[in-house]
Amino acid sequence: MFVDVAGRFGLNTKEAERFFKFAVVGAIGFAVDFGIFNLLLNPLDLLLTPGAELHAVLLNLGLAPEQVIRLSSTLAGVISFVASIISNFLWNRYWTYPDSRSRSLRRQFAMFTVVSLAGILIRAPIIHFTHQPFTRLVRNVALLAPYARRAGDNLALVLAVVIVMFWNFFINRYWTYGDVEPF
Repeated sequence: MFVDVAGRFGLNTKEAERFFKFAVVGAIGFAVDFGIFNLLLNPLDLLLTPGAELHAVLLNLGLAPEQVIRLSSTLAGVISFVASIISNFLWNRYWTYPDSRSRSLRRQFAMFTVVSLAGILIRAPIIHFTHQPFTRLVRNVALLAPYARRAGDNLALVLAVVIVMFWNFFINRYWTYGDVEPF
């Protein structure tokens, strides 16, 4: 259906099909990313809570207490992002771009990882600097106030994922999978 609509607008149906598959792979990666992110928040919060050994070590390294608190969502975001890189690469290599075999698996994974690492350099600061404002915003909604921290973390992650998704699509299509013919 998506491909038919693309054809009606004069778009390359093969590229439209690839875009659709890339979007589905992105949705799978999004589920992997969000699932792991949320699974890690509580354990990381416990490791970084005041009184915990790691909390003291980080304070001794010069981090302020509010920086240590924000670190759990940043670390969870980095770990979940790496898991989604692996998932997305495998799905894209074998499903979205099965005709992309002129590069070795290792080389293509390295290229995909470079693009993704550039993406994480975009993503990590977004999460780090926006989860607090999102948390404050959610606290103003009475029904959501008890969940403000988790909601703020997730809203920061949503914003980061949307921004990095555009980066990943365009750079991977034209660099990592650039050996695939557009038609």
